[in-house]
Amino acid sequence: MPVELNFRRQPEKPPSQRPALLAVAALLGVSLLAVALGRGQERVPEERPARPIQTLAFHAEDQPDGAIDLRNAERGTLVARIEPGQDGFIRGTLRGLAQARQREGLSREPPFTLTRFDNGTLSLEDGATGRQVQLLAFGPSNAKAFARLLPGTELR
Repeated sequence: MPVELNFRRQPEKPPSQRPALLAVAALLGVSLLAVALGRGQERVPEERPARPIQTLAFHAEDQPDGAIDLRNAERGTLVARIEPGQDGFIRGTLRGLAQARQREGLSREPPFTLTRFDNGTLSLEDGATGRQVQLLAFGPSNAKAFARLLPGTELR
């Protein structure tokens, strides 16, 4: 009597995916909860706007020897003299603003205005173009170059 061999395998059960789906759902739930809780904490403290406490309106005049005279716009008195090869940040900033005026065909007459604010910051505004430069953005040592034009200026 011949023996029949049955080589057919029993179908295997696929592994359960339920634990993986539960883990993904739990992770999603925790993430949503963290976002919901975090949104309630997003309170940005209100900052009051800085107020100007000192200003200097001045004209920059190129001199034949390469110096730049900074003159008070109201009185015409000399505020500072930038000697050739000195105060590169002041020289470069004023040159950039003057070139912008020239490109736009604007007058040299409106003064530049240096302003110190009650929070210790400084800005330089071009009265012709309206462009404003936040001087501390270039670092405290560069801002101090302009700060010395205003008596009693302390940078923070």
